[in-house]
Amino acid sequence: MMQLWFRQIPNILTTLRLLLAVPIALLITQQQFSAVLWLAFVAGVSDGLDGWLARKWHCQSRYGAVVDPLSDKAMLVGAYLSFAVIGLIPWWLAWLVLGRDVLIVVGALAYHGLFGRYEMAPSIWGKASTLVQISFALLLIAAQVWPVGPPSLLLPGLWLLVGLAVISGGHYLLLWGGKAWLQHR
Repeated sequence: MMQLWFRQIPNILTTLRLLLAVPIALLITQQQFSAVLWLAFVAGVSDGLDGWLARKWHCQSRYGAVVDPLSDKAMLVGAYLSFAVIGLIPWWLAWLVLGRDVLIVVGALAYHGLFGRYEMAPSIWGKASTLVQISFALLLIAAQVWPVGPPSLLLPGLWLLVGLAVISGGHYLLLWGGKAWLQHR
């Protein structure tokens, strides 16, 4: 019985990371950026740890495969919407991040509903976009804690984020749209 409990630790960590999205977003709106950095650190460690434990203990699960990326999306969307609320980024950027993720989730749900189960596998463009979104968010938060230069220093990261969000969203649309078209034929 004890062994079954231990095998749930990766899923518990993933769930806890999903729940961290709410306090992170709230702390951003309260401009408590030092606390946000600490929670982001905890989230990052748990993200690496849950995957490592699941592989080491051979207990990967469908739940983990679905909730792990949803945790990342919830934290990023919450953070970017909160950044826009307090004026750190323009609203169009928050809507772009949200729109890309809505496109991916709605597309995945539509595919599942129309054609059945599929394996969630992020593309290289999706991974790059998520990495840049995370990096830009952390740099933006860190710049609030330790302002070392003008905000314009973040502009190259912002435009990289925009480009990768558009490319990865388009790539997912073409990839899953193509799979759906082939299934439908």
